[in-house]
Amino acid sequence: MTQTNQTSIYRRILLKLSGEALSPANGGMGIDPDQAAFIAQRVKAVVDLGVQVAIVIGAGNLWRGAVGVARGMDQSTADHMGMIATVMNGLALQDAMVRVGITTRVQTAIEMNRVAEPYIRLRAIRHLEKGRVVVLAGGTGSPYFTTDTAAALRAAEIDADLVVKATKVDGVYTADPKKDPTATRFDALTYEACLERKLEIMDLTAFTLCMEHKMPIIVLDFWAPGILEAAVRGEHVGTLVADAERVAAR
Repeated sequence: MTQTNQTSIYRRILLKLSGEALSPANGGMGIDPDQAAFIAQRVKAVVDLGVQVAIVIGAGNLWRGAVGVARGMDQSTADHMGMIATVMNGLALQDAMVRVGITTRVQTAIEMNRVAEPYIRLRAIRHLEKGRVVVLAGGTGSPYFTTDTAAALRAAEIDADLVVKATKVDGVYTADPKKDPTATRFDALTYEACLERKLEIMDLTAFTLCMEHKMPIIVLDFWAPGILEAAVRGEHVGTLVADAERVAAR
């Protein structure tokens, strides 16, 4: 981790959002501009701290490939539809962030030159160094991989200091806190402990990538006020998943 200013202990983060983050607050499918505006304000708060932010977003608010596959659709086709849907979500986020004064670029692993830049690692890094937010859409560009895997891969490629897994739960628990009132939240866990306990932080491919690159992950409730700023300041919010050295220092 690199000290970049007096308030943030992270230089560059990758924020992983589910597609449902853009869904209407009352449920349902689609893109809600109010939710996009909410996310933009959350991101702006950490950009204002001097943190470089890249974002990977899913497509569950628009399309779920598993639904198509369950009805006989070819998985490659279903996955490509999902990757294209992430570009739509990326454009919605870009628009919302530009409205709050954040220069933003959408890069996509599936080339759509009329609407977004192609994903080029060094160009993405250059945008980040200039203080621009970069939305990395189109998944990995290949079927059979989740956007969790895309997030872990892109985080490693752009040399991020942290992956922030945005959820609606304030961390990782011993059990589902909605079903088990005795469930307790972990403050920090090693990668090995997560595997031993079979905790589903990310899909296994994504999690293994983070573990191999010693990429710390913080799981937090993105909708809690001030939570993202607290996380980048190093406060004990959410659940940190990292190597033994970082967990011991938590």
